[in-house]
Amino acid sequence: MKLRMNFRSMFRSVAFLACAAALVSPFARAADKTSPDSVEVRMTVTASVPDGKRMPEINPADIVVKQGKNRLQVSEWVPAQGERAGLDLFILIDDASDTRLGSQLDDLRNFVKAQAPTTSVGIGYMRNATVQIAQNFTTDHEATAKAIRLPLGTPGAYGSPYLSAIDLMKRWPEHPNRRELLIVTDGVDRARRGPFRHGLGVNPDVDSASAVAQRTGTTIYALYSPGVGRYHRNYWEALNGQMFISKLAEETGGESFYLGLQRPVSFKPYLDSLQKIFDNQYLLSFTAAPGTKAGRRYIRVNTEIAGVELAVADSVWVPAK
Repeated sequence: MKLRMNFRSMFRSVAFLACAAALVSPFARAADKTSPDSVEVRMTVTASVPDGKRMPEINPADIVVKQGKNRLQVSEWVPAQGERAGLDLFILIDDASDTRLGSQLDDLRNFVKAQAPTTSVGIGYMRNATVQIAQNFTTDHEATAKAIRLPLGTPGAYGSPYLSAIDLMKRWPEHPNRRELLIVTDGVDRARRGPFRHGLGVNPDVDSASAVAQRTGTTIYALYSPGVGRYHRNYWEALNGQMFISKLAEETGGESFYLGLQRPVSFKPYLDSLQKIFDNQYLLSFTAAPGTKAGRRYIRVNTEIAGVELAVADSVWVPAK
């Protein structure tokens, strides 16, 4: 069973951009063919239909992109298939996860080995607010699967899945491929030491990670796996962690997979859903009006085709004039 929670209306907060100042998004570039008063930007969009329904053909004219009240011109809408199927997928596993996660590792290995030849996969472990790379991006999926190991069962001295995600995104090589990040964690930010330090449902590390992800065009997904220690045993900490990671996924156009605070029996149903998402993604480009300074611009992407839902990040990074 898959549950998806929308925290956009509950927990939208001002994005903290300082940590992302040095990043340049491969999805936000000045376009040679646009007017001097506009730039072309690109986003990855996931289309979905109810179970049992067939995905209809979606044309560029069916896509509506708005910035405020202004409708923006769509310059490209193509399926991420064929020559455009390139995908960079990085899987981050929280070293603070309970070692009983081992019973689900074969599901992850099989998922990696089943990826298309056009998908590069990397593996890393989150610890001390950084990432230990176990396998860099490669299309050798067998090698990547072999790099998956048991978590250590300890977060280290400064454990935060959000700071670790930021560390990885800063090091992510620039490439025109889609950027997808799967995080296996309970979402608890042990570095912040408690959900009430900044207010219930508020965590600046989450906002920072969301800002960096949206700036770099990275879509984030989460698989819930219980962690270790007293923070996981604290109901409010555990619930807040799940809300934080769900918020991060939602704002970046991704999804969070979990069944309450329980340990999943198997990751396979969630990974099957994730594969379906990858198989139904599109590359969207449109023209936007730049400001005097580069920055995030909140946009809305919808379709006029009934029964089709689009998942996309809340904002896009628009270069300056």
